[in-house]
Amino acid sequence: LIGIYTNRHGERWELQLKGSGKTPYSRNGDGRAVLRSSVREFLCSEAMHYLGIPTSRAASLVVSDDDVWRDQFYNGNIQKERGAIVLRLAKSWFRIGSLEILAHSGELDLQRRLLDFVIQEHFPSIPMNDSNRYVEFFSTVVSETANLIALWMSVGFAHGVCNTDNFSLLSITIDYGPFGFMDSYDPNFVPNTSDDERSYKIGNQANVGLFNLSKLLQALKPLLDPRQKQLAFQILEGYGERYYIRFTELFKTKLGLLGKNEDDNYLIAFLLKVSLL
Repeated sequence: LIGIYTNRHGERWELQLKGSGKTPYSRNGDGRAVLRSSVREFLCSEAMHYLGIPTSRAASLVVSDDDVWRDQFYNGNIQKERGAIVLRLAKSWFRIGSLEILAHSGELDLQRRLLDFVIQEHFPSIPMNDSNRYVEFFSTVVSETANLIALWMSVGFAHGVCNTDNFSLLSITIDYGPFGFMDSYDPNFVPNTSDDERSYKIGNQANVGLFNLSKLLQALKPLLDPRQKQLAFQILEGYGERYYIRFTELFKTKLGLLGKNEDDNYLIAFLLKVSLL
């Protein structure tokens, strides 16, 4: 993260470099990125934006003179590739994992400070003096995550690594590592060649969203009283219905279906099944 930029419209964007080298969070990696993956991230994030799907953006791509060694197909064949750096933007880069790691390490005061900062900066409809602000925050994230994944499904997009560190607290698409668009409908489509267990196949992404939100609730629990925990659990239970309603709305729009008809959902399911034949 290299800074925050406010544009002429008053919008604040956090600027982040991907592929610029090692950071304290690089673990054992080199912190670099290759040209092919950088181009893919640049193009896809911009495409998703213009498809109307909440996403991080790409501002620039710089090709590096340095060589980067990668095993592209994870088959032991390491090859030299051209490096690159993407300057990418988002309103925030905080993820579910940002709260999860603080809860796991017992840093509750820091977790509370981070939550209050995120709410104050990015959830203006939630009053900071509201004792239920964390529940309201959770409710918004649940609803917007359901909306995001339904939008992914409506364009045949699958994120290849849907762990809690790749799920934004602002419910935007981030971290375009492995990803893909289906050429034809296939609920078993997997865009990540290293996903041998098919954990993140496109037909499972809504369920993975629920799993990540349950991890968010688990991280929030130390900051909630018993009544708030019960409310948050009820909110999480409603995730499936919120996702299904939004999914149905999007596909009805695709089909030009007007009003409400009890056969609409059957028609959507039938057409998806026909696509498999």
